[in-house]
Amino acid sequence: MNLRFDGSLVHYEATGSGPALVLVHGFTESSAIWADFAGELSASSRVIMPDLPGHGRSECLGQGHSMTAMAEVLHAVLAREGVRECVMVGHSMGGYVALAFARKYPAMLRGLGLFHSTALPDSPEAKAGRTRAIELIRKDRQGFLFGFIPELFAPGNRDRLRPAIDRLVAAASQMSAEAVIMAQEGMRDRGDGRDVLFSLHCPVLFIAGQKDSRVPFETIRELSGIPAISYCLYLKESGHMGYLEARDETLGMLRFFARTCL
Repeated sequence: MNLRFDGSLVHYEATGSGPALVLVHGFTESSAIWADFAGELSASSRVIMPDLPGHGRSECLGQGHSMTAMAEVLHAVLAREGVRECVMVGHSMGGYVALAFARKYPAMLRGLGLFHSTALPDSPEAKAGRTRAIELIRKDRQGFLFGFIPELFAPGNRDRLRPAIDRLVAAASQMSAEAVIMAQEGMRDRGDGRDVLFSLHCPVLFIAGQKDSRVPFETIRELSGIPAISYCLYLKESGHMGYLEARDETLGMLRFFARTCL
């Protein structure tokens, strides 16, 4: 399904019926990463899976890809679907977008999930790293993707999941350099989301991998103490890609969280 937002085409997938569960993909991903999960979760929920701007089949926005701008895209998708309340779960960058949505539309959330994601802003070192990545993307987008995506997985899982890694690289290769850079800029410039966790009245889910090279496990343990109600799933052998590295465990937790909140 498609809609127009600020003159740009936005694509999303929706399946099932019942209370709304919104699954938001991460950087260089698309709604396609949720196809496996949606097949099961749609038995009890209306599962809505947007392609964020510049990703999948959605076009880039003229205004840039701040987390707030992408959260407004989510709001437009939910308005098109007639959704007033939902559980929203975001993987990686999708969690940053979900936090931006929660900041502006807290009353619409029955539950918020941070799936290998964090409410902390980038450190000065991380910001500098994203700026260096942007320069690399300008020179060699494909080389960046070939190096970046495999490192999201725990070393012990890379051989086992090589076909999935290759599919992710191939899909990401369809993105323009502009789209990859705009997403990096949006993540680099995002603010601190801890105040959102303090103020939310709905439950918050944290899924963290102990071998995650992008979101330090120790910081998630600290963040999980902020919300009034938290649910946590800690994955000992997972990196940043638990929906593949620990498929059954993460799917089970999403099913439980959606049922609990909805």
